[in-house]
Amino acid sequence: MLVTPPWPLARALLFKLDPEQAHNLTLALLARWSTLFDGRLSVTDLARRPALAREVMGLHFPNPVGLAAGLDKQGEAVPAWQALGFGFVEVGTVTALPQPGNPRPRLFRLTDDTALINRMGFNNGGAAAMARRLGRLRARGLPEIPLGVNLGKSKVTPAEQAADDYRRSFEQLGELADYVVVNISSPNTPGLRDLQRVDEVARILEAIQGPNQRLSRPRPILVKLAPDLADDEAIECARAALEAGATGLILTNTTIRFDGLKSPTTGLSGGLSGRPLLTRSTELLAKVRAALGSEPVIIGVGGILDPEDARAKLMAGADLIQIYTGLIYRGPGFVRELLRGL
Repeated sequence: MLVTPPWPLARALLFKLDPEQAHNLTLALLARWSTLFDGRLSVTDLARRPALAREVMGLHFPNPVGLAAGLDKQGEAVPAWQALGFGFVEVGTVTALPQPGNPRPRLFRLTDDTALINRMGFNNGGAAAMARRLGRLRARGLPEIPLGVNLGKSKVTPAEQAADDYRRSFEQLGELADYVVVNISSPNTPGLRDLQRVDEVARILEAIQGPNQRLSRPRPILVKLAPDLADDEAIECARAALEAGATGLILTNTTIRFDGLKSPTTGLSGGLSGRPLLTRSTELLAKVRAALGSEPVIIGVGGILDPEDARAKLMAGADLIQIYTGLIYRGPGFVRELLRGL
């Protein structure tokens, strides 16, 4: 198990830093730990209890709590996430081309709302760099838990060439992933959310399915949608994705709606995550599940801050759940707190 300092003290120190500086420092420490240790857990660990296991997408998940994309964009600390008890890890978002992301500051804490606003802009080293890193990880026989790779569109790629951009990323990373996510719902890449249309979803999935079907084991493909879509739009996009060969959906990404917050947001833009996202993301999940039935896989994410929130996602129809902002506010023990509650 990964040994961490007492969270109240660590949080007090980290929250004195700029949010992105605190994130980078924490990730650097976890990445360093990951080069030295493999993060394998005993079969007696809470995170490996058979009662928590799930069989989803033809994969074995030792428990249903996963790390959402965005925290480990480069796939630097996968063994550490495994040691913290996650049942699966999703790295990225990664783009075909390296890109620096948006200008700083681009990450903001809203502590009164237990929330974050980010406008990172898919800052990452590109698909080739990610492939090298994941290749080294796989050579170590890691991770023991399912590994997802979240793909986004390169900022410089015109919208009409988006499908080819996703395809180039998949060709480099598909074989190294256990499942792949098509992210068309981040608010921080201009025009990206415009791809949440039936015709664009079908075009992107068709481009990816070519190289996917040539793999020795075609990977499950999921599509990640925004909570800001109207219910009928989300259901139409979901149906289009499934008809094009997707296995399921991730619901939801961050929201651009800042209404009802306690914290001041004047001058801020980007995607809001954390507690304020819980109600809408869970509501949309339930409506999509009701419309599509029990067969499609749905991963629920957005606003999980305690075990009750986790249960709400599962009761709404999620097969698995993911956390992001909750980990930042609740600390490294949060995964096992959720697992105890489940």
